[in-house]
Amino acid sequence: MNELKITAKIKVCTYDELNISEKKLIDSAKKAVYTSYAPYSRFRVGVAVELENGQIITGSNQENAAFPSGLCAERTALFYANAQFPDDAVEKISIAAFTKGDFSEEPITPCGACRQVIMEVQNRFNHPVRLLLYGKSKIYVIDTIEAILPLSFKLADDK
Repeated sequence: MNELKITAKIKVCTYDELNISEKKLIDSAKKAVYTSYAPYSRFRVGVAVELENGQIITGSNQENAAFPSGLCAERTALFYANAQFPDDAVEKISIAAFTKGDFSEEPITPCGACRQVIMEVQNRFNHPVRLLLYGKSKIYVIDTIEAILPLSFKLADDK
């Protein structure tokens, strides 16, 4: 039996260590949490997506009393970006969470379904998607979704 070892490269920094465009993207994600509709979980998530054309698209989680009917912030923003700008690759995604009256201390990561959607976007354009995961105490900077979804499903795997 062989063993497969998987590692992830994640940079950890503070807000002050980011460049101006990264700060702008984080600020946009933080602002987007206020458009969240989260009356059940009270866990607001905001996302900002920067496209290669410079456009910034924001999204937030949208809950529903029929729980499976809601949608995560990442997919809300990415589906809108793909619908409105189908030929523009995603450069970066920033994610922020707000609960109990404040932003989360630690960065939050996308759920599995959102990771797979980000992977699809990355594969669609053959262009790495950079992730900026905001927490008050630190920010995770991840150069490609593969770092946190190393064994992803790809349609070519099914052929």
